[in-house]
Amino acid sequence: MSKKLTGNQIRQDFIDFFVEHGHTAVPSMSLVPGGDATLLFTNSGMVQFKDVFIGTDTKPYKRAVDSQKCMRVAGKHNDLEDVGRDDTHHTFFEMLGNWSFGDYYKKEAIAWSWQLLTEVWGLPKDKLYATCFRDDKGNVPQDDEAADIWKAQPGFDPSHVLFFGRKENFWQMAEFGPCGPCSEIHIDLGEERDNLRGTDHVCGVNGECTRFLELWNNVFIQYNLFEDGRLEPLPAKHVDTGMGFERIVSVLQGVDSNYKTDLFTGSLDVLRSLTGHTEKEMLADFTPYRVICDHVRSAAFLIADGVVPGNAGRNYVTRMIIRRGARFGTKIGLNEPFLAKVAEAVIAEYGDFYPELEKNKATILDNLTREEVRFARTVEAGTAHLQNHLDDIRASNKTSLDGHIAFDLYATYGLPFEISRDIAREQGLDIDEAGFTTAKEVHAKASGGGKAMGKLGGEDSEYFANILKDLQAKKKLGAAGVEYDPYNSPRVEGEVLALVVNGESVSSASLDDVVEVILPKTGFYIESGGQVNDEGYIRGNDWEIEVTSVRRAAAGVIAHIGQVISGLPKVGDKVVAEVDTVRRHNIMRNHTATHLLHKALHEILGDHARQAGSLVSPKYLRFDFTQPDGMTPEQIERVEKMVNEAIAADMPVVKVTKSLDEAKKEGAMALFGEKYGETVRTVSILDSDALLAENVEAKYSYELCGGTHIDRTSDIGAFIIVSEGSAAAGIRRIEAVTGRGAYELINKRFKTLKQNGSLEIQCR
Repeated sequence: MSKKLTGNQIRQDFIDFFVEHGHTAVPSMSLVPGGDATLLFTNSGMVQFKDVFIGTDTKPYKRAVDSQKCMRVAGKHNDLEDVGRDDTHHTFFEMLGNWSFGDYYKKEAIAWSWQLLTEVWGLPKDKLYATCFRDDKGNVPQDDEAADIWKAQPGFDPSHVLFFGRKENFWQMAEFGPCGPCSEIHIDLGEERDNLRGTDHVCGVNGECTRFLELWNNVFIQYNLFEDGRLEPLPAKHVDTGMGFERIVSVLQGVDSNYKTDLFTGSLDVLRSLTGHTEKEMLADFTPYRVICDHVRSAAFLIADGVVPGNAGRNYVTRMIIRRGARFGTKIGLNEPFLAKVAEAVIAEYGDFYPELEKNKATILDNLTREEVRFARTVEAGTAHLQNHLDDIRASNKTSLDGHIAFDLYATYGLPFEISRDIAREQGLDIDEAGFTTAKEVHAKASGGGKAMGKLGGEDSEYFANILKDLQAKKKLGAAGVEYDPYNSPRVEGEVLALVVNGESVSSASLDDVVEVILPKTGFYIESGGQVNDEGYIRGNDWEIEVTSVRRAAAGVIAHIGQVISGLPKVGDKVVAEVDTVRRHNIMRNHTATHLLHKALHEILGDHARQAGSLVSPKYLRFDFTQPDGMTPEQIERVEKMVNEAIAADMPVVKVTKSLDEAKKEGAMALFGEKYGETVRTVSILDSDALLAENVEAKYSYELCGGTHIDRTSDIGAFIIVSEGSAAAGIRRIEAVTGRGAYELINKRFKTLKQNGSLEIQCR
């Protein structure tokens, strides 16, 4: 190489090279895999083309090239713990890939790999190695074809072809399905890069040391693996390649760390300007710098893709990495908000290729700073409580902290598990992750349906029960406790009966306090049956609380959870509690749509397609149902059409409360896993206004449901299926949008069509 290439030039070189060889350059898909409900995040380049490989989709091109945004922070692929400890791991990274869908195969893929690496980028031919597949189980033929092609490349050393088994050189999309051998390309970085020099080990490809680095993996998808172990050739062979962008940049720029490439130069310069450290001082304590740079980059890309900090699911990950980055900042003397300054450098570096960063710059910077400020308010108290627990287990000669305690620290103080674990491990201790996960699953849905921080799982029910007894003794509440009517009372007036802050009753709350408010009556819906809770406001004469969650704190006690955004709320104040009706109506549209969807699935797939879980939120609905196989595109289209026809029919939606026995005798559908009392709420969608609700035969749909619903199906507006995929074995998942969400999606798609020149609108 005559000159040092920048990271942006290297990425563009890769794309341009394959475009010149007949590939279509496609943009990266979002970090949120909208078409694959089995993944929390897009974790590899092939996610975008998964449906093509399994045969359920086609593309208008046979060859593609891209640079895909990826996140590996959860599940099987989780690199979080290694970030900062070494020079190669990241939570966010880019995967360069070239793809063939039934077009070219091994000969072209290998030849082009060699040509790009050695002729375009000028890597030394004698330092490159290729690995090929030899089955250690003896069931799959050895990939001599790939080996022979490698040996035929100009200047390639035939002795540098090495064979490895299934662990290293065989790829499977899943337990069954498309699979095939792969051929990896490694580079010998020289003795000076051997991190185990002086120890009793042998350097080599796929060895223990860091002298040999994998650069690129060419996957040759040629078989279909069946449950009985049979391998049959696929009707069309595919190529799926992946090259770690950060790795190839470090090699081409001649540095010994991904973090020493120009991809991180701007971020590191900002950090050093803030700490006042010299480059030598920074490298002497490089771990915090690496963690911060990695986490800020990840957070910026996540927020740009709409994953803002939150309490569950993807949003939890964003919150966790921001808070973890902030904590590592304290290790290098940064105690004021600083992450947004680092993010500006990330946006400057990546904004040209990923315009969503520049477009969402204000949102990214605002979310980072807000989250840092929130964390700063509670981190001292949280870590102090954690330290007390760690001191206790050390005194008891134990080595691991109960995971339920770690969850309580998160729920109460916003201290993510990963930070608690960092602190524990720094002291030679650990935390029970399984216990934390169990506690988290009990108290919050992994879907991110919404929970406020605080004690949410019943540990404090006795405390709230005592508050109830006191209020009943004062005649402030009757025997039934707080009156709950989410169906008819979106706006109620009343008196503040109790305020609870940080688990303690208070007579008044302060600005920014997260507070739990008890009123004599509420119209706020409590999350249940898949429908998320209402949000809204509680307003006094001179103060306001933004309500973000509602819960049953104890039998007869309903607590509104929110933050004081103005004034000083006091017990005894007269208030108005008002549900956000725009948000509520969006939820109602989605909930009624799930009933129409359920009916359509029965009609088109069969009665076996029963609801197995759902999420009804203001933005979208998610519907899980029992079904052994994925739906065909034609079935999906029919379901979507049937739901929209039911919407257009303007059918009345009738809600009636009756005994459980009566409803069951009438044929109302009860959902597996739901709990019902003796009195239930039924929701009927009628074929016609002229038909009576009591006439079961006239009911288009009839279900037991405690959720909120619209009055007529036409109020839904429109229904669009966004995705259909696997949720678990034998369970499929549909995600869809209605009303405003459907309009926004339609509008976006029309804009895209117009921008691509595929839609012509003529006015006559």
